Amino acid sequence: MEVRASVRRVRISPRKARLVVDLVRGKKVTDAIQIMRFTPNKAAHDIEKLLRSVSANAENNYDLDPEELWIKAIYADDAPQIRRFKPKARGRVGRIIRRSCHITVIAEEREGR
Repeated sequence: MEVRASVRRVRISPRKARLVVDLVRGKKVTDAIQIMRFTPNKAAHDIEKLLRSVSANAENNYDLDPEELWIKAIYADDAPQIRRFKPKARGRVGRIIRRSCHITVIAEEREGR
């Protein structure tokens, strides 16, 4: 049984979020939460909350044991960008692009490996 959770429009660039997401791909959800607790990145806090959410979804919606959940897929996709302009010398304009991402976790129940 697959359990899914996602968070949308996180104010972190997807490139930086993917560095943190790659740390926990394929691991147990309980181990991944521990890894995120001690990872010193801004994205780690949001991913830890997302992993807790997928664990709670499994327990409350599907009557699955959160201890038996493994991360089947986790990815960070692009989200809408906020575009700003900053004045530069000689009447020119510099673009500021504030990126954001959508993070999705798909977990499945496996017997202890």
